[in-house]
Amino acid sequence: MIDVLRLPLIGRILKHRRGRLALQVPFLLIALLLIYDGFTGTPLAAQNLATIVPWVHFRGFAILVLLLAGNLFCMGCPFTLPRTLAKRLSLSGRRFPRLLRGKWLSIGALLLLFFLYEWLDLWASPALTAWVIVAYFAASFVLEAAFSESAFCKYVCPLGAFNFVYSTAAPTRIGVHDADVCKSCVGRECLNGSYSPQPIILIDQIGVDGAPTKAHIHNKTGVPGCGTLLFAPQIQSNLDCTLCLDCVRACPHDNVGLFTRAPGAELTQPDAWHKRYDLSFLIIGLAFMGLLNAFGMIPPVYALMSDLIDALGLRALGWSGLALEGIALLTIFAGGGVVLPALLTFSAASAARALTRTTHRDSLRAALTAFAPAFVPIGAGFWLAHYSFHLWIGFFTIVPAFQAFLLDHRIGILGQPNWLLGGEPNLTLVGLLQTLALLGGFIGSLSVASRIALRLYRRGSFLGLLPWALLLLALMLVGLWVFGQPMEMRGALFD
Repeated sequence: MIDVLRLPLIGRILKHRRGRLALQVPFLLIALLLIYDGFTGTPLAAQNLATIVPWVHFRGFAILVLLLAGNLFCMGCPFTLPRTLAKRLSLSGRRFPRLLRGKWLSIGALLLLFFLYEWLDLWASPALTAWVIVAYFAASFVLEAAFSESAFCKYVCPLGAFNFVYSTAAPTRIGVHDADVCKSCVGRECLNGSYSPQPIILIDQIGVDGAPTKAHIHNKTGVPGCGTLLFAPQIQSNLDCTLCLDCVRACPHDNVGLFTRAPGAELTQPDAWHKRYDLSFLIIGLAFMGLLNAFGMIPPVYALMSDLIDALGLRALGWSGLALEGIALLTIFAGGGVVLPALLTFSAASAARALTRTTHRDSLRAALTAFAPAFVPIGAGFWLAHYSFHLWIGFFTIVPAFQAFLLDHRIGILGQPNWLLGGEPNLTLVGLLQTLALLGGFIGSLSVASRIALRLYRRGSFLGLLPWALLLLALMLVGLWVFGQPMEMRGALFD
């Protein structure tokens, strides 16, 4: 393993006290630019930065960076910039309510965001997208001020939940060089931080004469500890890690690092994840939502929505078209994003228990949650196929949009915008790349599932794997059908 933070240049930059700030400030400026252009610029989505950057470029780069490097977007998240101010305004220091500390809020927020994205056509509305960004800033600040932990990042933020899940396949992870150093650590600064309004001296070692021989200080120049309450020597997963590196900067022993590892290594580790329904359905649900979100962009969805409206007898109520569309979409999202994943995975777990005769040994929850990691690769394949499609066809759209933004403010240094920049996309090549993403995700998931089955069922591993393999295969085949359909080219002028 290589500690990235001990590499000559990049290590010094990342470990610097202002290292994260150097990444957050540019993202903050971009966010403010998007808010401004969203509220004041053209309402045409394909010509406004507020819709092009988040829905075309950010999403496409996010999934690529997550898989290739790790959770760098949470590291550079501009929504957490007011964290220090929020913490100093906080007087209670209380924890987030115990009943809400799971991933159910994140699951609900993800479903809500995906639903609103389709129902209100967020991708086509610069103003609504700007309001979404404003809401992120407000929610993050309020929750940071109200609670001692980073509740927004850990329990609420839908983008953070997405990043947490797919960063588990990343080739990097926070860890420690020497666990024995952590055992004798006095302040546990990686967890608690090194900030103190008044100087505090912590004694690390006492000599034979009873006098301190090694100590360190907490003061106003210190940094906060882990916002999501992770203790560095116990970290086995990237789940809940925002990669802020505050644990690295706070550690007085220089013992915390950012280590490389094999991609997806934690997916087959038996104790890496808690065996919880909320966490498992976040991961499984995201894989299904990867298909459902793409399904919302192909022609069959409109026929299904019309059939649902007729079947429910809604036309006779005289409601508006927007209301009817909302009911139909809500039914599709509830069925495809909640009911279907639960039904299919409970069935697969029950079948695996029955086939391997482990019904009395393993609970249904244990059987289901054990295989949840297998849905990470195939889910990543769905999202990569979807988001790379938008990124590929709309990659150069940002150039004329930025030129138009400058011209609107009488700054013509980049010339006149060419809205046809990039020409027609090569859909054959795009389709090939999407197919490779789907097949790669399926193979990765099948490999993870087979290792889990071998660990759980030994000689009966084939029978234990069979229901899950069939489910993964069905998802992959549906994915090939969905991405083989003509898809809306959102964010492009040849729409």
